[in-house]
Amino acid sequence: MKMLSGFSSTINSLTNVVIALLGLGIVVSLLGGNVPFVSGIADNIVGLVQSLGDAGIVGLIAAIIILGFYK
Repeated sequence: MKMLSGFSSTINSLTNVVIALLGLGIVVSLLGGNVPFVSGIADNIVGLVQSLGDAGIVGLIAAIIILGFYK
């Protein structure tokens, strides 16, 4: 049980780091324009939101599931 708790803590920490890097990438992309490794982040997020919007109710359910991962 202790190993599972440690694994869960590690995954949680990695998720927090990825979310922070994603936010930083969005800000750098919006402020800096064409920056290597982060220039496509904003475009990818816009594409994701558009595809969820085109999917209708399935997109809404997918968005709820994605938001559930962040809580």
